[in-house]
Amino acid sequence: MLGKTILRSSGIGAFIGTLPGAGGTIAAFVSYNEAKCWSKEPEKFGTGVFEGVAAPEAANNAGCGGAMIPMLTLGIPGSATTAIMLGAMIIHGIRPGPYLFSQNANVVHTLFAAMFIANFLVLFLGVYGAKLFAHATLIPYKVLAPIVLVLASIGSFAIRGSAMDLSIMFGAGLLGYMMMNNGFPVAPLILGLILGPIAEGGLRRALIISGGSFIPILTKPLVIVLLILSLVSFASPFFREKSKVRRNRR
Repeated sequence: MLGKTILRSSGIGAFIGTLPGAGGTIAAFVSYNEAKCWSKEPEKFGTGVFEGVAAPEAANNAGCGGAMIPMLTLGIPGSATTAIMLGAMIIHGIRPGPYLFSQNANVVHTLFAAMFIANFLVLFLGVYGAKLFAHATLIPYKVLAPIVLVLASIGSFAIRGSAMDLSIMFGAGLLGYMMMNNGFPVAPLILGLILGPIAEGGLRRALIISGGSFIPILTKPLVIVLLILSLVSFASPFFREKSKVRRNRR
């Protein structure tokens, strides 16, 4: 079961990584949600179960490689990290895009080799450093919580220097606390906040191109496939819950 979760999450991460602006954070949330939906024991998620830990990490790692695809082939960053890489390449006179592979093949080969080596380094660190990294979970909550609160406050205020951002941060934290205490999942809300502006901007551009009509958009094969996958992902928890109830009755 763990192997299937890793393979499924890696595929989700690689696919989401190829979407411009998505990045590994969104891939991690989506893969965690899918792993929970497909799990036979979703109530154990959040307690340190292996599938819940492996799913977002596998998707995050796969998303890093997927984000390189739009950056190298189209010159569009797939994540914040690739945006920095894109800026560095432009500074050095290298323009990512279709001609990159023919005009600067040595750069592409170097990137591929570096990513290949990095995967083995991550594997090495994961195998031999897992026990060391696990000690971070032993930090008392009364010590960890103030540190996280201070860092989050500094980060929220530093973006625009606005006290309103701090108020929004504390309000969002209170809302998340209330949702968790009442059994509501927080991940879908975070995904909505992150993906909402991206989806709205993409839909606006598509409607401008199509002259305000949804028909040219909804008849594209890729859009149909994505809509079907979205419906399956949305409906699968209901069907799994019904099948679980039937098994319990039997």
